[in-house]
Amino acid sequence: MAKKARLIIIAAPSGTGKTTVIRRFLETHPNMIHSVSCTTRPMRPGDVAGRDYHFIDRKTFEDWIQKKKFAEWAEVHNHFYGTPKEPLDEWLKEKKDVLLDLDVVGSLNLKKIYGDQAITIFLLPPSMEDLKKRLSQRRTDSPEAQALRLKNALTEMTYKDKFDHQVVNDVLDRACREIEKIIS
Repeated sequence: MAKKARLIIIAAPSGTGKTTVIRRFLETHPNMIHSVSCTTRPMRPGDVAGRDYHFIDRKTFEDWIQKKKFAEWAEVHNHFYGTPKEPLDEWLKEKKDVLLDLDVVGSLNLKKIYGDQAITIFLLPPSMEDLKKRLSQRRTDSPEAQALRLKNALTEMTYKDKFDHQVVNDVLDRACREIEKIIS
């Protein structure tokens, strides 16, 4: 039977360590495609355009929504985020597995569209106290933005049971091994 390409979708509240987990996972899976989302949020120190996000202005993003260039999109933390549709469909046609870093709404929307071809994984913080600490230690957001991210995290956590799998990111290597088991 021919290999069926999959979308491996990882979602998590801000501060859970999703980016760190994904970067570590990609190091050990160099043939896996990483779908880079588009966003209207400003670049943060350390961000690399094309690696972390495709940074576009709000007018362009809204134009792309109208032209249906996104497989999914959402407004999160007062900024737009979206997954470009054309490369995603092309990679799947080429039978390549694709790793996506999405918000909870986008993850569930892609699951509806792609069904069993999409594996959804919700990354959990060890505790809400740890999540609060991680958000405050990041120092990339204002106190107001941190408060909004924490408020949104509480809402996002209510979606965890709608995902195919849940992984606690308490120890990076352990979390990556658990994700490895899920997709193997």
